[in-house]
Amino acid sequence: MRSAPIFALRRQAKTLSREQRLKYGKALDQVARREGFQSWSHLMADSGQPDLAALLLSELTAGDLVLLGARPGHGKTLLAMEAALAAARTGWRAHFFTLDYSKSDMVDRLRQLGHDPDRALDDLQLDTSDCICADYIIQQVGQHVDRTLVVVDYLQLLDQDRRHPDLQSQIVALSGFARRAGAVILFISQIDRRFEATDRNLPGLLDVRIVNPLDLSLFNKTCFLHNDQVQMKSVA
Repeated sequence: MRSAPIFALRRQAKTLSREQRLKYGKALDQVARREGFQSWSHLMADSGQPDLAALLLSELTAGDLVLLGARPGHGKTLLAMEAALAAARTGWRAHFFTLDYSKSDMVDRLRQLGHDPDRALDDLQLDTSDCICADYIIQQVGQHVDRTLVVVDYLQLLDQDRRHPDLQSQIVALSGFARRAGAVILFISQIDRRFEATDRNLPGLLDVRIVNPLDLSLFNKTCFLHNDQVQMKSVA
C-alpha cells in the first residue's frame, strides 16, 4: 500500500529532484522504490486509478476549447501528454506546443510515463519554439484538422511575450479556429495558490490564475484535478 496519495508522491519527487539535482523522472523512480515498486510506471499501474486520459478524450468533440487546470504536482501536464498520445494511437493528429518544457524535459516525462520517447515523438508533434502564440499555432496546425488534438502548455505563458497580441485576443483567435477547422484545443492552466486556503475539494474557473483580462467563458469545457480527484464538465 502506498504511504501517500499520488499527488503527494509527485510533490516528494519534485522536492527530491530540486534538492539532489536529479531529473524529475529519476526522482519519481526513486520515490517509487521507496514505496516498494520497481519504477514510477509500475507504481502507477498498481495504483488502480481510472484511465483519465481515455476519460478526457471520450468527452471531447470537434471545436472544443478545453481548460485543464490544477495546482503544481497534481498531474495536469502528464494527463495532457497521455491524452495526446492516446489520441495519436487512435488515429488523431496530436500536437503538443510547450513554452514550459524543453525537448529533453519532455523526453524525461515520456520515460516517466513508461513510453519509449522515440516512438512517442513519432506520434506526437512536439513543438518547443519560443515563437508559440495563437498565430503560430494556427499556422503550424494548418487548416485540414479533422480529428486533431492540440495541447498548449500552458495558458498563462501565452501572456508573457509583449511582441504577441494580448491573451484575450489570442484565445478568441484560437476559439474561432477550433470551431472553423474542427480541432480540439486543450490548454493546461495554472490555478491560483489561494485555492489551497479554501475548503473545496476541487478548483474551478474562479481559481484560474489570470494576470491580464480573459473571458473564461470562451472555454466550453473544463477539467480540474486536485488530490487525485478529477472533475470534467461542460461550461454553460
